[in-house]
Amino acid sequence: MAKKQKYDCIKCPAYCCSYAHIETKKKDIQRMADAFGLTFEECKKKHTKKGDKDTPRVLRHQKDEHYGTICKFIDLETRNCTIYEARPKICREFPTQKRCGYYDFLSFEREVQDDETWVATTDN
Repeated sequence: MAKKQKYDCIKCPAYCCSYAHIETKKKDIQRMADAFGLTFEECKKKHTKKGDKDTPRVLRHQKDEHYGTICKFIDLETRNCTIYEARPKICREFPTQKRCGYYDFLSFEREVQDDETWVATTDN
């Protein structure tokens, strides 16, 4: 039986998509390549980059006003994934807990700030 989630990703400004290391494995790259009509190598070069020694390939990022950078496949206006059906396995499985720490934080701050649109930023 699937775990009941205690958060709503629809209300989130895509926090997990701002993680620097969104791992992509060969199957993920091939899934994206098929979705984009690219070869494996074209997709790998265009949409991923070398990670660290523990994460060989990661998704590329784009500039983001909230987090500095975010996954290149996030629509900056809607904050939705533009490759949802072809997204990497790590995105499909995330989060692995019943609760999302950022969602709890965001919900609390929106209530305290009395602002349903409030978003934590990295600006000073």
